[in-house]
Amino acid sequence: MGKFPEAAARLLDNTFVCRTCKRKIRATNLKVLQGSVSCRKCSSKKLRPARKK
Repeated sequence: MGKFPEAAARLLDNTFVCRTCKRKIRATNLKVLQGSVSCRKCSSKKLRPARKK
């Protein structure tokens, strides 16, 4: 998506998307894998990495 690595890192690093309501959440990979991060909108713990377009 970004033309240079800094922009891609800013947009996509540590960004996850809720599988239920499609809301973006910024968190570390470790916290998502542990299950300690939940969606602020729907309280779901089902998250996926943001897609690189």
